[in-house]
Amino acid sequence: QVQLVESGGGLVQAGGSLRLSCAASGRTFSNYAMGWFRQAPGKEREFVAGISWSGANTYYSDSVKGRFTISRNNGAKNTVYLQMNSMKPEDTAVYHCASATRPYGVGDRPTDFGSWGQGTQVTVSS
Repeated sequence: QVQLVESGGGLVQAGGSLRLSCAASGRTFSNYAMGWFRQAPGKEREFVAGISWSGANTYYSDSVKGRFTISRNNGAKNTVYLQMNSMKPEDTAVYHCASATRPYGVGDRPTDFGSWGQGTQVTVSS
């Protein structure tokens, strides 16, 4: 079973940047698509970005496209990243990384994911 641990959240001013990291362990990281989701208070969990098992394909929600970048390190680090630039107050949420339930997927559908980290808080002040 995969274990996922996020880090890198915090408080940032509007227009600023943050980089989230998610360290994975417990199974062969490089075989599974990874994703980032977020949940703001009183709202449903939202798909933010996904990356295929190889890293060749990435996907973004319309709300973050052009501002956020998902990437992964399939080597010794077994980590997925979310670089967030030009941040807005509406980006405020708890961000969770997620791992796909089946190997060798592309990670473009929220339903592909079934294992979740505890989350890291991101707050963007105006």
